[in-house]
Amino acid sequence: MTAVDTLAGRLARIQQRIAQACERAGRAPDSVTLLPVSKTFEVDAVREAMALGLTRFGENKTQELRQKAAALAGQGVQWVLIGHLQTNKAKDAARDATELQSLDRADLAEALHRRLVNEGRTLDVLVQVKTSSEPSKFGMDAAEVPAFLRRIATEFPTLRVQGLMTMAVNSPDPAEVRACFRALRELRDQLRQDAIEDVSLDRLSMGMSGDFELAIEEGSTEVRIGTAIFGVRSYPDPQ
Repeated sequence: MTAVDTLAGRLARIQQRIAQACERAGRAPDSVTLLPVSKTFEVDAVREAMALGLTRFGENKTQELRQKAAALAGQGVQWVLIGHLQTNKAKDAARDATELQSLDRADLAEALHRRLVNEGRTLDVLVQVKTSSEPSKFGMDAAEVPAFLRRIATEFPTLRVQGLMTMAVNSPDPAEVRACFRALRELRDQLRQDAIEDVSLDRLSMGMSGDFELAIEEGSTEVRIGTAIFGVRSYPDPQ
């Protein structure tokens, strides 16, 4: 096994590519945060990543997050939910997650707030915006975001908005992918002019293993990287 075939080697290569993309965009390397996505990977893989200094991990499902959080309790791990969240899972998210990056509708915001009040917690959130036409992609329409942010600020104080998130179109055309990222950045810039109280828009979570360099060049402040760090995912056979 060569160095690049190890988790340490893959992580180093991703960090190098992030720095290079920042340089091309005229940005400082530390202007982009790496969120390792550990979904479907075993706890041992997370432990290996922790040994390399990583302490924050992205998960898609509350059940898997809870299992890993229990196994790694007391070790300073922060768990970020990045997958579509069903309203009936709000209780789990309010109890276990450090952050939610896929807030995309009012009924979920209300359910989370109610549960967070019960837990005596607040939760950092990113609002997910749909920037592609693919039916498989979740997110709010851009036109709905301003009113949604105002409602969060006035009705759901346990939700601390930190920015926006999107998933780009799955396309071999870089121009189509860039357009999704550019649309989110431009929306953020427009929203900043409104200066909604108690709403931060400093963060743009966009870019994954296959397109993160384009995202950085278009203004991403956080990239969500899974397979390029942990390796190819092995999904269970359908029953």
